[in-house]
Parts: sequence; structure tokens; C-alpha cells
Amino acid sequence: MDNYVTKLDAGKHWSLKVRRGVQMTLTDLSGGSNVGMVFYNPENLYERYNAPDTLKAQHTFKLAQGNCLYSDMGRIFASITHDDVQWHDTVCGNTHASHIEQMFGARNYQTDRNDWHQNGYDAFLVELEKYGLTANALPANINWFSSVVTDAEGNMSLRTPAQTEGKSLTLRFEMDTLVILHTCPHPLDSCASYPTGQVEISLTLAKPVGDDDECLNLCPENQRGFMNNALYYLGAKE
Repeated sequence: MDNYVTKLDAGKHWSLKVRRGVQMTLTDLSGGSNVGMVFYNPENLYERYNAPDTLKAQHTFKLAQGNCLYSDMGRIFASITHDDVQWHDTVCGNTHASHIEQMFGARNYQTDRNDWHQNGYDAFLVELEKYGLTANALPANINWFSSVVTDAEGNMSLRTPAQTEGKSLTLRFEMDTLVILHTCPHPLDSCASYPTGQVEISLTLAKPVGDDDECLNLCPENQRGFMNNALYYLGAKE
């Protein structure tokens, strides 16, 4: 198999070990989706996505095409090789059960079954448990398709959700990576009802990284990150 496609409704969670050299394309089919995501090294689960280092190394507050996603060991989990949105949040974190109840009303699986309202934090915990991890292992997460803006006083809000309908982004994995994600609402979501959209996830083989690669050459820090990856895999079979 050299490609795989699946779709996730809003309020779901998923995880997969993605091997280096594979690319993942996320597409917001309906508009207004949020995809929370974190990364781990499957060979050493203590190595995790590091939001502060990712932003600091690339002198940015947002994620967009050309950016790399760093581990806390100075290596690069993945690079953003394509991006229709060009503004993804990596500072606002997750919704919790109390947030979802306040935003959309109280529901639970026992009474509402598949129409209940999952929150991002608990969705992550369900997937983490599959790998022997707990809440202590949860780093600050990325929120794909969620663009945050600020006013003159510094108050943050979410941009109009419909702007992301049909848009996609592609992550090229530079390391073997355990990907854990959910499709629960963003913490700043102001919609009147719980989201009902879908996100498509497509996995294919990526083209090799060339000397003129946009992500590699975005900044000197990214070049060092790729060198750290090369050292990590020195002697390993492709």
C-alpha cells in the first residue's frame, strides 16, 4: 500500500505511527473544522512536540507553509510543505469538558450516545492511553485550520470558520512519528452549536528533500534541525 485515505467527523480522535518519508494531507471538507495534534517519537515517548522551540526557532507566533515542527530534542518531526490556510494556532491548547458544556450544553455518552459532545483534552487522553501515556505526557498542541487574531487590547478570537472550507495542508514527516489527533472544537470557538463537519486524512509517499527545499532553507535553525535528524538516522536503513 502506498496511499491511504480516511475521514473523521467532528468530535473524534485518532492516532497512527507515521514513518519518515510519508506525507499527511489534512483537508477541511466542510469549513470550521479544528484538528488538535501532538507528536511523539515512537522509539522514545519522552521525546515530544515542543511548541515553544518550534515558534522560537523560526521567529513566528503562527504555523504556515515552510515551517518545521520541532521535538524537545532539537529534531524535526514534520515539515509543512503545502498550506492553503497559512495561519494555524499553536498556543490556545484544548477544550475541556467544562468548556464544552458551557459552550454547547451538557451531554454525555450514556444518554446521548453518538450525539454527545467530546472535548479535546479527553479525546487526547483516550489515544494516549493506547500507548501507556497519561495526561503528564501531553504537550501544548497544534490546532490546524484555526486562525487566531488579536484586537488592540491583546484579546484573542477565532477567525470566521467558513474561511477554511475545502482548504488543506500537507505535513512531510522527517522522523518516524506517533501522531495523535482529535477533531474537537477550538477553545475559542463561538459557534452556537457543536461542529458537524468532516476532515479528510490522506497518507502518501513524499518526494525526497532537495537542496532547494523551502522548509529546509526557511532559516538556519531548520538546517540544523535537519542535520540533527540525519545524525539520528545515521547508519539506519531507508
